[in-house]
Amino acid sequence: MLKQRIITALILLPIALCGFFLLEGTGFALFIGLVVTLGAWEWARLAGFTAQSARVGYAAVVALMLFFMHLLPGLAPWVLGAAVLWWAVATYLVLTYPGSAAHWSSAACKLVIGLLILLPAWQGLVQIKQAPLGNWLIMAVMVLVWGADIGAYFSGRKFGKRKLAPHVSPGKSWEGVYGGLALSLVLTAIVGVVRDWSLGQILIGLLGAAIIVFISVVGDLTESMFKRQSGIKDSSNLLPGHGGVLDRIDSLTAAIPIFAVLLWMAAP
Repeated sequence: MLKQRIITALILLPIALCGFFLLEGTGFALFIGLVVTLGAWEWARLAGFTAQSARVGYAAVVALMLFFMHLLPGLAPWVLGAAVLWWAVATYLVLTYPGSAAHWSSAACKLVIGLLILLPAWQGLVQIKQAPLGNWLIMAVMVLVWGADIGAYFSGRKFGKRKLAPHVSPGKSWEGVYGGLALSLVLTAIVGVVRDWSLGQILIGLLGAAIIVFISVVGDLTESMFKRQSGIKDSSNLLPGHGGVLDRIDSLTAAIPIFAVLLWMAAP
């Protein structure tokens, strides 16, 4: 399993980096759209659709919606605003699971939730890409999330006692969250010092990093909640050793649109 994970990562990492750094405009939108469309194909299974025709149909609907979003960039504030509302609701649903399942267990509701997760993730990346230093901002949000995952893993293994969401993901602990948050904040502070930020800018950066870390945890737990309800371990087996696309981007689907909103709020 470890060998498979390493080989898959070594193949995917350069593809991802080339897509993020070398593609612009429509090419970048298509690249991210492909990832999101694969995620939609997987989400249809989480929603209870096992037939390939239904899963492909849902993925095609998502791809079509992405196309119209690309043609109508004025929709971006509405899409990202919907993401803010959704992730606030998702936080409540995760914290109150399994009781909350009564509110979203229908297939139709799950399909709509899939749109609220996937479409804003695409929109957020497109918006970040268009910002000054867009490539580096994309890397920044990913490093924050990856740093939080790494810090949470080691801190959770060493100190983990209090369960974060035992009915959703029994292996995660509050100590792991704090460890992941600490590492991400240290990374943010280092960037602030290197880039000669003022004290006020560093404090704002630390606050923003904390928000991103916490919402990335919600993103991870949200997919875990839907997988647990569906009795599914991995969203698919597209990525040997890693599960599916959603298993790799679940935290990012929450972090990216919120990061884009924070950038808008911080813009002069």
